[in-house]
Amino acid sequence: MSSFEVRVMEESEFKTLYNKYKSDVFYEDHSYALWDLLSDSELENIKSLGKDLGTPFKLYLGVFDDSNNFVGWSWGFQENNADFYMCNSAVLPPYRRKGVYSKLLSECVQTLEDKGFQLIYSRHCATNNAIIIPKLKAGFIISKMEIDDKFGVLIHLHYYVNKTRKKIMDYRAGQLKPDSEIKAIFKLS
Repeated sequence: MSSFEVRVMEESEFKTLYNKYKSDVFYEDHSYALWDLLSDSELENIKSLGKDLGTPFKLYLGVFDDSNNFVGWSWGFQENNADFYMCNSAVLPPYRRKGVYSKLLSECVQTLEDKGFQLIYSRHCATNNAIIIPKLKAGFIISKMEIDDKFGVLIHLHYYVNKTRKKIMDYRAGQLKPDSEIKAIFKLS
């Protein structure tokens, strides 16, 4: 059985491998690139707005097998001072169901927790159980649904680093009665 190594990668190295293999995973994808629909002036406005954001933290992770073959990835970026968006993750078909994604997810979450992010979130096609189930097992929770023009019906998953926030989500969803901590936070008698 192969062992797998998760590595932090530089953006240029990551994108070369990502672009080479993404069609192996997303060959039936019906999404589109927003940039293909926009006029030159709209593209220029987006570029200008991006400059106003400064340089957010980005994380590019690659998974490699014993023979140094690129077998999977995850990448994402900082959205604000507390939240990180896991934008895209995948494992190449021959390497699925071998614990690769769970290992990748674990290392990604740990890296982001160590960095100080409070919320790690992702969006997934509603039937993408191969990714949704491992994330739920890792402590992510379903936070909302979205109908998106580019990707269709999406499920949002949130991972709260602060366990009180997760407990509040359970309370807000009706899963948990308010305990003394929640009562104090919401000033309930």
